[in-house]
Amino acid sequence: MMRSRAVRTGRTFVVTFDHGEDFFAALGEFCRAENIRQGYLPMFIAGFRCVDIVGACDRVDDPEAPIWSKVHLRNVEAVGAGTLAWDPDTKRVLPHIHCSVGVKEHSATGHTSHLLAATVQFLTELVVVEITEPDIRRIRDPELYDVPLLRLDER
Repeated sequence: MMRSRAVRTGRTFVVTFDHGEDFFAALGEFCRAENIRQGYLPMFIAGFRCVDIVGACDRVDDPEAPIWSKVHLRNVEAVGAGTLAWDPDTKRVLPHIHCSVGVKEHSATGHTSHLLAATVQFLTELVVVEITEPDIRRIRDPELYDVPLLRLDER
């Protein structure tokens, strides 16, 4: 079933991460410093020294199931986007980010998937838009392999 809800946006930020920073640690630090609980990243551009994205090189037994393994790449350029949802249990923002990366020394060979980890190389520039309402959460769905799905407060 499709769900939708008009959202009210708050502040918009341009954020930069520095060479050597852990992408997710820096994003978490920014969200804590600015008291961002939910929002979206309409875009980011980045150089990553190393990156882990979801992927598999082996045969996948259940093509409908999510893939939890990772592919590790080095020396990449990246572009991406994502959402931020508040986890009231851990009192932290849970990012869900997808990106496309090109491995520079392999003719910018491309990979696209869910971002798991990254270390900044030179720079990362992103735009973060705060959502002030409704409340946005990630709720695990046991009928869909326990995948955490974005849910908006019901009206």
